[in-house]
Amino acid sequence: MVRDARKKALKHLQMVYGQEKSEGEIKMMSKRVFVMIGKNSADILRSVKMNDIVAFKKVVNVTGEDYLEKALQSKKGVIVLTAHVGAFELVGTYLALMDYRPQIIGKMQKDPRLNRLLMDNRRRRGAEAIERGKDTLKVVRNLKSGGVVAMLIDQDTKVKSVFVDFMGKPASTPIGAALFALRTGAKVVPVGIHLDDKLQQQLTVYPEVPIVITDNEEADLLTNTLILSKASEMLINRDPMQWVWMHERWKTQP
Repeated sequence: MVRDARKKALKHLQMVYGQEKSEGEIKMMSKRVFVMIGKNSADILRSVKMNDIVAFKKVVNVTGEDYLEKALQSKKGVIVLTAHVGAFELVGTYLALMDYRPQIIGKMQKDPRLNRLLMDNRRRRGAEAIERGKDTLKVVRNLKSGGVVAMLIDQDTKVKSVFVDFMGKPASTPIGAALFALRTGAKVVPVGIHLDDKLQQQLTVYPEVPIVITDNEEADLLTNTLILSKASEMLINRDPMQWVWMHERWKTQP
């Protein structure tokens, strides 16, 4: 399984960076991907014992909180758009410890023990875990009441998707975030996290992403999914080697 993951990571790094990087550089990049997964996983496990935001901020440096506060003041709900970068589980931890009582949308893990650990960890802090593609009405009600929903759209999944550009190539991308934003008027705020060179976790809240609304919802879904896909790319580009390159992001073809 590990060998298969390495092959996939090399393949995808070659797809994206092959024109500008040598074979040796691609191999070094692949090695760093797995090193960073190990370091970030360790920080996620250490965070399990964090029970308040003060303890969290001793380990994670948080910047840009004003952007999230401003979006929340609209009372229209906030979609926190994050990505599978670094210790991304800590984004949900942050939202929960800030007492935003977020709904966190994601897929169930294949390992039931890991899945139980993640679900219990989220619920214990006041977050609600929602399986991707389910409980849509519950999510809509939460947003319309001014709540917070955390979502990721940087993977190829078995939910309704459209093809938009991702890192220079067409990729099947979930429309959920764009659809919720269009149907509820919720604000979309990107939040990313990465481990810096000093081994300090850096969680950054970015300015709200403007949503395009016309009288053509089908076109708007495509337009806004592309916009949000590019926002996901921005989070990844803080340190691309902390993204999950072994994921088959371009498996589904147009």
